[in-house]
Amino acid sequence: MEKPKIALVHDFLLYPGGAERVLKVLADMYPEAPIYTLLYNEEKIGDMFKGKDIRPSYLQKFPKFLRKHYRWLLPFFPVVPETFDFREYDLVISSSGAWTKGIVTKLDTTHVAYLHSPMRFVWDYNEKYLKEQKKKPGFFLKMILNYLRVWDRLAAERPDYIIANSRYTQKRVAKYYRRESVVIYPPVNNNDKFPITNDKSNHNDQISNDKKNTKYEIPDTKYFLIVSRLSSYKKVDVAVEAFNKLGLPLVIIGQGSQEKYLRKIAGENIRILGWQNDETTRKYFQNARAFIFPCEDDFGIAPVEAMAHGVPVVALRKGGVLETVQEGITGEFFDAQTPEVLADGVRRFMLNENKYDKNVIKARAQEFSEERFKREFSDFVEKITNKK
Repeated sequence: MEKPKIALVHDFLLYPGGAERVLKVLADMYPEAPIYTLLYNEEKIGDMFKGKDIRPSYLQKFPKFLRKHYRWLLPFFPVVPETFDFREYDLVISSSGAWTKGIVTKLDTTHVAYLHSPMRFVWDYNEKYLKEQKKKPGFFLKMILNYLRVWDRLAAERPDYIIANSRYTQKRVAKYYRRESVVIYPPVNNNDKFPITNDKSNHNDQISNDKKNTKYEIPDTKYFLIVSRLSSYKKVDVAVEAFNKLGLPLVIIGQGSQEKYLRKIAGENIRILGWQNDETTRKYFQNARAFIFPCEDDFGIAPVEAMAHGVPVVALRKGGVLETVQEGITGEFFDAQTPEVLADGVRRFMLNENKYDKNVIKARAQEFSEERFKREFSDFVEKITNKK
């Protein structure tokens, strides 16, 4: 029997994140599969997909200025995935939080969509999204969001099979798309694969982009840590305001549209490092006192990565994190996205800090390993292939 021809497709390859880590594992599982994407920034992605056959859409030919401000290209996003040609493939696997589930495949091509989330800003986050706009949202923006909601609902009919990244996402898929799905949790880096020494003398971070433009080493004193995209949805600003009040050391790793604002409001006890490579990020995980997760996310890979280093998590009691963090065992929850409530959650963690066992926390993270993801995903693909 001939080996099936497989293609992968992903919304954007612009900078590393949780969805891109999932795609990386899929690319390792299917090394001969080309990767289709709307836009590709090789400089920001780095070596993550080195040697892979990356095939960006025609948006890649647009001027660099437009590609840098890619959100201005929003009207193109629904139609671009439909321009990809998948006629030669037997199986197409889309990794989508928005657009690529809308690809069009021929009748005998199987399309499996791994959904990181239904398009949040047109569904349950729609009103908050409109309120967060700097200017009062006009009729045109509201009309676009209404159009995207209709498109998103129809696009969700196109995959033959949907895999949700959590039970929380599965419920949202059922509610907004009226589709059944199976749950396969995303792969999280196994800390055992990345040994880290305690010698900090040889790894100055050489950070020159914090608000004081200084260089410094990873602190000897324990600090709290956030690793996140710095967008309004991630609510990092709530954590910054909370730690301004607490006066405790907080390190933030990530980049995004809110970075400049966060630097402006951050106190002297808060360091915003911008984007960091995996090696540096792991070193910060190692020395963290606890990981702060202030947003409602569909799964939340970063908290599990923290647990893989034996670091407890202080998280909002909503979303996929309820399926990964065990209260009083691997972390603490707080119940509202306000600085005061988050700060209270940090204080409760500090009262119980000595009760946490690093080995127990690491063991919990192992339940979301890369090996487990590969096995479950391969089994699913084999099952649906045998049906044909």
